[in-house]
This record gives sequence, C-alpha cells and structure tokens, in this order.
Amino acid sequence: MKKGVNIWRDDMGVPHIDAENLSDMYWGNGYVHATDRGMQMLLMRILGQGRAAELLNSDDETVQVDHFFRRMNWAGNIQEQIEELDTQKKEYLGAYCDGVNAAFAKKSPWELKILGYKTEKWLPENSLMITRMVGYLTLAQSQAEVERLLVEMVQGDISREKLDELFPGILGGLDIELIKKVTVNERIVPSHVLWNNAAPRMMASNNWVVSGKKTASGKPIVANDPHLEVNRLPNVWCEIALTSQGRYIIGGSMPGFPGVLSGRGTDVAWGVTAAFVDSCDSWIEHCKEGKYYREENNQWISFGQRTELIKRKKGEPLEVVFYENDHGVLDGNPYEEGYYLATRWAPGESGAKAVTAILDMWDIKSVDEGMDIMGQVETGWSYVFGDCNGDIGFQMSGRVPKRREGISGFVPLPGWQAENDWQGFLDHKELPRVKNPKEEFFATANNNLNQYGSVGPTNMPMGEYRADRIAHLLAKRDDFTVSDMQEMHFDVYSLQAEYFMEILRPLLPDTSQGDILAKWDMRYDAESEGAYLFELFYKELYLQVFGKNGFGELATDYLKEETGIFIDFYDNFDKVLLSPRSKWFGEESRDEIYRETAARALSAAPRKWKEVQEFTMTHLLFGNKLPRFLGFDRGPVVGIGGRATMHQGQIYRSGGRATTFMPSFRTVTDMYAEEYFSVLAGGPSDRRFSKWYCSELDNWVTGKYKTTVPGLSQQKRPFK
Repeated sequence: MKKGVNIWRDDMGVPHIDAENLSDMYWGNGYVHATDRGMQMLLMRILGQGRAAELLNSDDETVQVDHFFRRMNWAGNIQEQIEELDTQKKEYLGAYCDGVNAAFAKKSPWELKILGYKTEKWLPENSLMITRMVGYLTLAQSQAEVERLLVEMVQGDISREKLDELFPGILGGLDIELIKKVTVNERIVPSHVLWNNAAPRMMASNNWVVSGKKTASGKPIVANDPHLEVNRLPNVWCEIALTSQGRYIIGGSMPGFPGVLSGRGTDVAWGVTAAFVDSCDSWIEHCKEGKYYREENNQWISFGQRTELIKRKKGEPLEVVFYENDHGVLDGNPYEEGYYLATRWAPGESGAKAVTAILDMWDIKSVDEGMDIMGQVETGWSYVFGDCNGDIGFQMSGRVPKRREGISGFVPLPGWQAENDWQGFLDHKELPRVKNPKEEFFATANNNLNQYGSVGPTNMPMGEYRADRIAHLLAKRDDFTVSDMQEMHFDVYSLQAEYFMEILRPLLPDTSQGDILAKWDMRYDAESEGAYLFELFYKELYLQVFGKNGFGELATDYLKEETGIFIDFYDNFDKVLLSPRSKWFGEESRDEIYRETAARALSAAPRKWKEVQEFTMTHLLFGNKLPRFLGFDRGPVVGIGGRATMHQGQIYRSGGRATTFMPSFRTVTDMYAEEYFSVLAGGPSDRRFSKWYCSELDNWVTGKYKTTVPGLSQQKRPFK
C-alpha cells in the first residue's frame, strides 16, 4: 500500500480512503476501483475502444458492437481534452491512474485472464473515454433512436397530422418529401418487420431536495435513486468514501473515473438524474462521388475518411471506413449517389470539463458553487443541491447546441443550407436552473424542465407522472425526515394509471376481471392483480391505436417488446391515447376503442404483479453461461413498481436481451448530520468469491438502508 494512504472497509463493505493529501487520496480511489471493479473497468474500456472482437469474442454480433463503438469514436480526439486540464487536475487524474495500475500489478481480474486478455496500463484518456460513454449510453442514445424513428415513420407514410399529434411543437423544418428520399442504413425496426404497407423499418432517475423549512431537522434533505439497469452484476455504481485534510465526500462513483458523481460532501450534498437534453442532431446530406453538396458557392466537398481496423480474436480483421464532415458521421456510402443522414453528438469530443467539475466538487462550500461547477459538465444531467447553510438549488448541464429559431433539433434538416448549422453552444446559466424555489423543494424525474431556463434544451422528455407524484407528496408536510424520504423511494402509486382509469372505469366489462380493475388502488405492489390487468389493457391499447392505425401490429409489437422507445418516450404516446379525439383513432371514438380493448385484454385470467416481475441478476461477463449453483447470477428477484411510479419497475427487452429500469442506488442525506444513508442493488465488489459480491441485495429488496459516516466505522475491516 502507498505510504500516506489508509484504505479499509466498514461493516457493509464500503471502501474508505483516508489520505494525507488529495493526490494520495485519488491514488487510493483508483486502487479501490481496480480492486473492487477491475473487471467492470476493463470491459468498459474494451467496449469503448471497439476491441471486443479482438480481445473477447470474435463472432459477428461482437463485430457489430465494435462497429458501433468505432463509429462513435469515443476513444479518439482525447489528448487535446487532457491538455485542457490544469496542472493540478492532471496530477489528480494521473494519481488515480497510478492507483489503478498499482492494483492491477498486484492482481488483475482472473475472468479476463482465462479469455487470454493481458491487462494493459490504465491511462488518463481511458477515464475521459468513460465520461463520454456514460453520457451517451444513458439517454443520448435514446434521443438519437427516437429521431431516427421519426425518419422511419415518415418513410412508412404516417400522415403529417398524426406526426404533429405525436410530436407536438418540435417538427419545425420537417420536409416530408425530402426525408422520403433518404436512404436509412441503420434502422430501429429491422427490415423484416413490416411498417404497415411499407417495408423497411437506453434510463431514468428521481432526485429531489427539500428545504430546511420543510424538514424536522431544519436543514435540507437530498434524496436520489438513479434508475438504471439492475439485472446485472456488478452494479453500475461503486460506492466510496474519500477523506483528506479534514474534508470528505461519500457517494456513488463510476469505476474508471475519479471522484464522486452523486453524493454528500463536507458542506454540500447533490443528486443526479439524466436530463433528456437534445444534443444529438442529424442532417440530410446529398452525396455523390465521395462528396457532399453545399448550397453556398454551389460546392461539392470531399468527406473526411477515418479508417478503423476491427481485429478478430479468430478470423480475418475487418477494415471499416467512416465518412465524416462538420455534421458528424455519415450513415451510408457517399460514392453511391443519394441522400443520407450525418449525425453529430455535441459532447462527442469532450471530457475535460467533466473531469474538472467532478474534482472541483471536493472543495465546494455552497449551492451556488455546486450549480456553477456541475452546470459545466458537457453531458446532459439534472442536479439538485442542498448545503449546510440551508440553501437548495437545481442546475441542468450539457453541451447544448444553439440552433436557428423555430428548430428544435428533433428533425433532420438539409445539410447543404448553412442556416441549419449549429451556431455555437449555450452557456450553462442559460440552461434550466433555480435556487431556493418558493415551494421549498425541487424534484426532477427526467421530465420537462425547460420552464426554468432561458432556453429549452429538452424536446422529448419523459412524462410528468413521477415528478408530479413527488411534488404532491412533498407539498403535504413540513416535518420530513430521512425515513420519510426512504419511504418515498418505495412509492408505487401510478398517476398514469389514475388518468387512464378515469376514462376506462365506466367502460369496463361486467366480469370478475373488470371488477378487480375497477377497484384497483393504482399501486404496482407485488400482490396487485389490478396492476397486471391494467398492463394487459395498456399494451393492447398500444396495438389497437398505433398498430392498427399507424405502424402496423408487427412493428408496434417489436417497438414495445424489443426496444426502449415506448419505455423512454411513453409520454408522447400517452397524450394521444388520453386525448378525447385523435387522428390515430381512425373512425372510432376513444370510448369505443377503450371498451373494445378492455373486453379483449381482460379475457385473460388475473395474476399477481410479482408473477410477471421476476428477473435474474446476471454476471456482466458470464451471465446465463455458467451453472446457477456457482453463484455468478442471482435471483429471481421481484421488481415492484411500473413505468410511471416513483419506484420504477420496468422489465423489457432491448438489443436482443432482457433489461430493466429500476432504482440501482438509493440515497438520502440530511445536512443536519454527517450521515449518508444508502443501499445498492448488488454489492461493493465484482469479485464473485468476495463476501461483498452481492452483499446488499436482500437489503435493496426489503428497503433496509446502511449508514456511512466519514472516517468512522464500528469496525475498520481490512481492504481486500
């Protein structure tokens, strides 16, 4: 162990690092990550570099994954970001990497060794790449997918009236005839799934802060529960406690990256959710002979070419050429004349500001400082803050493009017209932000927060149901405690169901199933039969409205069962389904559709919600590949809640595998006392034979929180 660094575990296995100075502390941070989550870190790096076929598995599916990551090019253009860091931040990042490498030199993950992988040094550019991956793969990917879905809907002859209903106010610049000319190579719905008569076709969270005027302690309380994929081991988050020179930070860190992303410091606590910021745009490029057209001066300009070699562990390497211009990477071959999409993600060449912000959180002493620091993170997040002085606040982050008036960023525009180019980027103080709101609390739940900024960076948010439910509960009392916040984490009442049931209840069939649903309390608890029956109705309603009168039943069923489109963006579809009249209803009235759908869907025998909410937590590398008795996979686990409840409980398929949206990490802290209450879906370590591999799973299911106190423990256990 490095001199001047003391590392131990507390009773629940949370690693604590106590160091004489910050460089040593971040060295310990890296050492802990490599020891507890080394496999997770190395797999993330291998994927981000697009080297899975070279180092792990060379089948065709893995090559496709590598192709995606090479296309995104997150491993490129990083050195210039490192040069933007000041001397101190370079020192801290370098110390983190030194700690990682010291741990790997001592012991590297055996799982990768048996695959023939030899651990390579961890470098600062690897950490910056991780920030890009996390920022995109949370929700930017979903935004890109729904924008591509719009193109496919237009090409599937969905009418302009229906599109306006589904995407109100964000279709500025839509040229239907031009979009129909576009050749789309990467589709959301595979070509074998029909779009009606036309053939050819990610994650969420809650956080809230309550002013001391509404708490029993008189100090702010901050709560957070990121809803990510929980059916995997290890957890995405790695909990850690850092202490040096009389200051501390406790919270959720990201393996591969120094510092804490959501947590509690000496003076300030903060929580994070994804903001659904639209920082990913596509343009239509007219191409021929390897060139793209520009209206100004009637120019044809050659694409830049980036050649990537995807090596295979077994088999011949694959050379891939990506064609790039100022609008990003082209989806097509510009030597074949036609119209193609070029797509750019604004934070794609980023990382320096994220590193700076996270490391600067060590010293912050106020909500104002927290807002200004975290607001400069390049990827899109919603942060809430509370400090020991009693202030609370909210700040959105993200490198958000400035677009011409009337353009939302949702619709692909002609790339040859200069007026459609980005016109710089917004300052973080233009983004949604608020300090000490009059309600004395603030909550975010991936909902529309545009009204809190001078600009609107979000065009496809999730629904307001969870945020409204949090606000409803927080408005009731003025004496909230930590235990009240913990209870809210498990709230499974659905405002979405309430709104639908107001319409549906008088139309229900006179059957036992209809009676169960009529008496349902709108709660998605494990024993609920009403939740099960409502979901049968809701899914059938999608097929009836969007399948019969729009996409076609096969495509609708695919989107529902195999993608996250209806999971992330159900609010837009709900607005249609709840509307008194809609073009999507065809010749029938809403009541007729509801009545017919209920009669059809509720013919099934009722079941308890827990019977369809079981999932298995699978090992990141060996999931479903080894006998269950070896203990790499755990479960079954029952997930309570639904898509629109505070405790989300979504289980679906995406990319050909089962996935989930559930609270991956629940946290609460009261600024009155130096205590951090949390529970992790899994455990501190990714080492299967460690006692900390899945040590918190039972507590996560039952809602039993642990208490972490900086620098203290009932028993300081050796770190191993």
